[in-house]
Amino acid sequence: MSNTTTKTYPWLKYYPEGVPHEINPDRYPSLLEMMEEGFQAFASHPAYANMGKEMTFGELDRLSRAFAAYLQSLGLQKGDRIAIQMPNLLQYPIAMFGALRAGLVVVNTNPLYTPREMQHQFKDSGAKAIVILANFAHHLEKIIAKTDLQHVIVTQIGDLLGTPKKWVVNAVVKYVKKMVPAYSLPGAISFGKALSEGSSASYQRPQLASTDLAFIQYTGGTTGVSKGAMLTHRNLIANVEANNEWLKPMTGELANGKKPVIVAALPLYHVYALTVNALSALKSGGMNLLITNPRDMNAFINDLKKYQVTIFTGLNTLYNGLLNNPRFGEVDFSQLKVTSAGGMALQTAVAERWKKATGCLPAEGYGLSETSPVLSSNPLKGENRIGTIGVPWPSTEMRILREDNTWADVGEAGEICAQGPQVMPGYYNRPDETAKVMFEDESGQWFKTGDIGVQDQDGFFKIVDRKKDMILVSGFNVYPNEVEEVMAQHPGIMEVACVGVPCDKSTEAVKIFVVKKDEALTVEDVKKYCREHLTAYKCPKHVEFREELPKTNVGKILRRALRDEEVAKAK
Repeated sequence: MSNTTTKTYPWLKYYPEGVPHEINPDRYPSLLEMMEEGFQAFASHPAYANMGKEMTFGELDRLSRAFAAYLQSLGLQKGDRIAIQMPNLLQYPIAMFGALRAGLVVVNTNPLYTPREMQHQFKDSGAKAIVILANFAHHLEKIIAKTDLQHVIVTQIGDLLGTPKKWVVNAVVKYVKKMVPAYSLPGAISFGKALSEGSSASYQRPQLASTDLAFIQYTGGTTGVSKGAMLTHRNLIANVEANNEWLKPMTGELANGKKPVIVAALPLYHVYALTVNALSALKSGGMNLLITNPRDMNAFINDLKKYQVTIFTGLNTLYNGLLNNPRFGEVDFSQLKVTSAGGMALQTAVAERWKKATGCLPAEGYGLSETSPVLSSNPLKGENRIGTIGVPWPSTEMRILREDNTWADVGEAGEICAQGPQVMPGYYNRPDETAKVMFEDESGQWFKTGDIGVQDQDGFFKIVDRKKDMILVSGFNVYPNEVEEVMAQHPGIMEVACVGVPCDKSTEAVKIFVVKKDEALTVEDVKKYCREHLTAYKCPKHVEFREELPKTNVGKILRRALRDEEVAKAK
């Protein structure tokens, strides 16, 4: 934030006691120093748990160092890119921290990508190596010749579970569930062999600067071709430091030096879990409970029952899904201090039900891949305003920009812009796209988020919607978030998505897709409820019931996919 010592912001008075207004993004020269500090300080404490197996920080230190040495033995140099493509498994932090310790740049990759999406990301980033789960290796086989990949390391789901469990799990996954299609990748090496070879190889600690790249985090392509946000070591350190300070009022309440247990249901390849779960645990000594498949709600609840969780990171659809599972009441949430919600709008009905069920009101926050990711959050003590994204984090400033590129007044809608040490320097090899989202004024450089929001007089921000999701009905702006928020409060509705569809009379018409909670629910019931709670032009003209809604692997509802279906129908 520019000139933070001379500026007064309305939101600062809502910071809980002890939370600083600013953090030091230069506390560590690079993430290496933060990692080494955490590994040493918490060596005997569990760092990760997955499928009944725990791994301490000391073990993570040893294994990630071995993996770093192996990568260096391949001839990979500081700054080379390495892709990681797997769900939440113990192998993920080993590969990620090992790559960083080798001085490489990590390219996090969604395991559910199609070969086309993989090819774009690998070619665009120039990745030279990849760590991939065997389940997805058949996709890699199809496109590897069109990429710069030279080294392939393949792992199986059970590889880190110890014998004989790893043999059993790998055999069931491959031969019983048939989840590993045949593939041919000549020269590929197993993850276990890489660790074995690395344990006897020499490791050279690289000299890294805070401005060096640590991650290329792809934006997912929801608004076009997927772009790689360049995140530096300093970007990530800034967000970890801010998160650590933001959590202290709650984690400070843990008795007898107890370390937090953090639910990691969001995938570590997602920037939210990457920072708030994986990297931030280096500061708290917390244990991340890795959930490999959060869609398997019964297995998820079984994992939650094994531990008294302290911090739960997730998003609206995840919380809603858990609340609607009949076994949710079996979980002991007596130690839950923090529920963090991001990724999509937190619906009031879900927040209130979660508070009633767990005793912990979710604190909604906001961020993007381009901002490492968090920009704002509701305070964890004091003023938690459901329906807002809270207040800017330490060393972060947010403002609202009008369409004429002037700053908006309090209460006026416009594009949310931000500045702070967590904001990326730009998109990888895309100066044209970088120029579209960055601009400067007298206070420094700003990032345009693409989200429409408002700031109230207290400095709390509220997202109205994505620019591209806004629906234009006869000259009136309709924001899908508002319609979804209203519909989510209907007792017969489990999930809802709102999109604009082509309409000759009004440019666009509002359409909602509904997953029923009550099978007796009718279209007329829904429309009647809409008329009672929404002004006429916001009421859905079309209502369609679905068994399920399309979602990203993180669980975020894909309005775009629904909108594309409707556009295709209209042609």
